[in-house]
Amino acid sequence: MASRVLYLLGCAAPPVLRIAEVVRSAQRAGWDVCLGLTPTAAHWLEEQLPELERQTGHPVRSRYKVPGHPDVWPPAAAAVVAPATFNTVNQWALGLTEKFVVGFAAEAIGKGIPLVTMPCVNAAYARHPQFAHSLETLSRAGVRVLYGAESFTPNPPGEGRPDTFPWECALTAVGEAVAAAAPGPRGAAPE
Repeated sequence: MASRVLYLLGCAAPPVLRIAEVVRSAQRAGWDVCLGLTPTAAHWLEEQLPELERQTGHPVRSRYKVPGHPDVWPPAAAAVVAPATFNTVNQWALGLTEKFVVGFAAEAIGKGIPLVTMPCVNAAYARHPQFAHSLETLSRAGVRVLYGAESFTPNPPGEGRPDTFPWECALTAVGEAVAAAAPGPRGAAPE
């Protein structure tokens, strides 16, 4: 692959407050990281945005670009949507693309860009019937959904542990998703 550009797309859940560490981890793994945030997540990180832009070498985006203007990011090789809130997961599955992060993720499905998402919701939200349906919809669309015992499991409301959010699981999964999507050597027999 000529370019290892990762779109790291974060939502307003407490683990997003550690996004600078995640960017460093992704960069150590060889990714050129472009950081996108939902408007609320951008507000939470407002004071850190200049440093995050310096760290990534790209503008941090939380809004769509103006039509006709050039894109400020290089094309993505893959994307991680994490932490993905209840709202974002449901909007994405339903195709409601008011937010840049959701719009990119929805379009990436159609473009065949490898996608990984790891929700971050409390157990009360997780019991809402739309949430399970949305996770299933995204999974059927080809998104690698990291949810359950091997990745993220919901906590009771008010008992979140943002420092234990398994970011490394998301970074490992996106590497695997890119490898699985890469065409094999020419002339190689399919496995």
